[in-house]
Amino acid sequence: MSEIRTVADLAAAGDAGRPAIRAPEGRAPLTYGGLRALIERTVAALNRVGVGRDDRVAIVLPNGPEMAAAFVSIASGATTAPLNPAYKAEEFEFYLSDLKAKALVAQRGVETPARAVAEKLGVPVLELVPDAEGGAGAFSLEGGAEGAAARPGMAETDDVALVLHTSGTTARPKIVPLTHGNVTASAQSIARTLELSPNDACLNVMPLFHIHGLIAATLASLAGGGAVVCTPGFNALRFFGWLDMEKPTWYTAVPTMHQAILARAERNRAIIERTPLRFLRSSSASLPAQVMRDLETAFNAPVIESYGMTEASHQMASNPLPPRPRKPGIVGVAAGPEIAIMDEEGNVLPQGAIGEVVIRGPGVTKGYEANPEANAKAFINGWFRTGDQGMLDEEGYLQLTGRLKELIKRGGEQVSPLEVDGVLSEHPAVAQALTFSIPHAMLGEEVGAAVVLREGMDCTERELRDFAAKHLADFKVPRKVVFLPEIPKGATGKLQRIGLAEKLGISA
Repeated sequence: MSEIRTVADLAAAGDAGRPAIRAPEGRAPLTYGGLRALIERTVAALNRVGVGRDDRVAIVLPNGPEMAAAFVSIASGATTAPLNPAYKAEEFEFYLSDLKAKALVAQRGVETPARAVAEKLGVPVLELVPDAEGGAGAFSLEGGAEGAAARPGMAETDDVALVLHTSGTTARPKIVPLTHGNVTASAQSIARTLELSPNDACLNVMPLFHIHGLIAATLASLAGGGAVVCTPGFNALRFFGWLDMEKPTWYTAVPTMHQAILARAERNRAIIERTPLRFLRSSSASLPAQVMRDLETAFNAPVIESYGMTEASHQMASNPLPPRPRKPGIVGVAAGPEIAIMDEEGNVLPQGAIGEVVIRGPGVTKGYEANPEANAKAFINGWFRTGDQGMLDEEGYLQLTGRLKELIKRGGEQVSPLEVDGVLSEHPAVAQALTFSIPHAMLGEEVGAAVVLREGMDCTERELRDFAAKHLADFKVPRKVVFLPEIPKGATGKLQRIGLAEKLGISA
């Protein structure tokens, strides 16, 4: 097989007659042959309206097969910039301006404030028209004025395939450009880690404006020659129906989604038994060890926890498939870029030492766009600094001990919120726990925890604090525990640790 260096190469490698993109609405799949033809038509349509290689196309589409197909097809001849369809007008104005978008793709008949914003900014709108006869995800593009693309034709390895903004919880979001070389290296690493083959189908419940769904579910499936089943997005009430109907071999999700699925697993036991999964994958946030064990019991399948970030084109480390060991609460071995632990001076530390997790390799971005200050901080001696703290054990498995910016500095002590989450999650009444910092006049920061209890179970703040005190040093025990029906989440399902005290109106 020829070397895979671009997104179009991923589509070119699959068997023409096999499904590439599927959808649970009873539609015929889009085959690899159909996807290749769609790529050619889409790149030609973009070129006709003056959009070519490295021109940015903002994509605002609902989750589903058209979004997956549009991402793959548009990336093959231009730069994709998928945006969250739930954004408000002022957010679209920021992102479309910041990206210098050459065009906006929106679905005909689907309302979005992005259209009016694009008109205001003079950005042409291309209407995506689904093709009901062409297989799941097939579409045509309409609109735009005739023009000549400066760089027409198919994208090459060093062209930018995808730009995403960092989540920007504490500062203005940064633009992360990822080349075809970056995203295909990562997709192939994930396919190797999970031993994906043409017999596999991934049930995608992740949003397709986020690196996890785009690379781990979509491109990794293509890298393995298999299919991605594109749902309208995560819905715990519909998940088991999709599982029963589509018979996927795996799915990938964030921990909050896994926990919602787990809560409904017992009543869907018959579906689980007649739809055996080869494995489940978890990424984008830390999966509590107890949740991993409960999922493995419920599905009778291994849970593969992995560790990713946008700047690495998603996957950096992953627990391996059986028979190699999976370690609950640990994100696995290097599975893509090379991983090391570094001190503040830039020295690589030995195994067992705690420091900052750094990476380097073909999936890692070459740098943030137009942000020399951020790049100066992010790169050191050829390594990218992840901002995570961790250590490598004697078998080379990576244990994360927290985000450096999320570490709680209580007096002279540092508290890892991840460690406290892990202890609280072991309490039998706790469904979810999220430890966060509360500003404190004397100590600087105090330890707080937000907890969601299991259905039908009771627990007091005193009981939880006493339980934590049996396992943690006194300075790590949360001084305030708040019980919530749900912990606030970001757009991609990640729990929001930074700024939670302010959001909940809590002070020490």
